[in-house]
Amino acid sequence: MKESDRYLKIVEWSEVDQKYIGSCPELFGGGCDGNDEVKVYKELCKIVDEWIEIYKQDGEPLPEPKLLKKYSGKFVMRVDPELHQALAIRAYRAKESLNNYCVGVLREDAAVYGVKSKSVTAKLPRGKPRPLPQLKYPLPQKRKKQS
Repeated sequence: MKESDRYLKIVEWSEVDQKYIGSCPELFGGGCDGNDEVKVYKELCKIVDEWIEIYKQDGEPLPEPKLLKKYSGKFVMRVDPELHQALAIRAYRAKESLNNYCVGVLREDAAVYGVKSKSVTAKLPRGKPRPLPQLKYPLPQKRKKQS
């Protein structure tokens, strides 16, 4: 495995630019672009290799690759009370725990970006696996302050 294989390379279509944009956020801020997805990826791989050489020539340590990082599966998220309430109500209506409901929302959104999960089911508190709901989750409207 080449050293550059350890780094996340992203090639995505830009509606604004009407072309593919390639980036490697762990190593550099810029990127490359073009009309052919495969060519953009190949160019991006060359640029990543060049950046690794620059780090080495400058005597700088390479950033830790996100692809190799071990994640615990837990993180704390703060949200406004109205969103917390709306999610709790929707979870209750779906007969799911708030945690499982939020995992479903996050998993559905991550699927848009091609992120794959080990499981396609959520375990309910009763231990019965079932497919995650394929629902849209609109955010609650903000209430206007009364004067």
